Amino acid sequence: MTRSDQAIPLTPEGFQEIYSASDEALENLKAYVALLNKWQQKINLVSNDSLADVWRRHVLDSAQLSFCLEPEIKTIADIGSGAGFPGMVLAILGGAEGADIHLIESNERKCAFLKEVSRATGAGVIIHHNRVEKLRDLSVDLVVSRAVAPLEKLLQYANPLLKNGGQCLFLKGKKWSEELTEAQKKWIIKDSSIQSLSDPSGMILKLKEIRPRDDS
Repeated sequence: MTRSDQAIPLTPEGFQEIYSASDEALENLKAYVALLNKWQQKINLVSNDSLADVWRRHVLDSAQLSFCLEPEIKTIADIGSGAGFPGMVLAILGGAEGADIHLIESNERKCAFLKEVSRATGAGVIIHHNRVEKLRDLSVDLVVSRAVAPLEKLLQYANPLLKNGGQCLFLKGKKWSEELTEAQKKWIIKDSSIQSLSDPSGMILKLKEIRPRDDS
């Protein structure tokens, strides 16, 4: 994807071409985007500037995680889900087929938005109105997150939720390498990075075998 491509807002049809989403999934994503635009007028769900290219900045950015999912993943937690990116998009697309997807969000109004999207699209998500650090009755194969916290902090949030052998997929911007270096001072991680489809300076961090450095 060239820089000139990036300057042109991605259309729903352009997204479908990249992702090969079904017609039904695309219609549900359109309903999601319509609700996002409606609710954005009442509460701050995403940055207003990003809505001009919502199909690239939010939908494609989230959907690309499904290309990184391994077949054995049956439970996913999206921490600090906010407006539902990336977890709600994954649920609508069925990119984690058969997986239970948990959206964790502490803001009550954002949870109300997530519930409306779930009803409108039929996305089978489980919504937790709670702070992630207070949620201790959940155990998952995969933790995902986007635009929530620096990597070292994300690992603090994610580690208690991960099953043995669990992994993380985190969408990160241009400072991803600095964040990874900083996190490795406190965490032992088997890491790999995948170039973002939605942001030329962004990266998907795939992290496995995660444990604190002081873990004996």
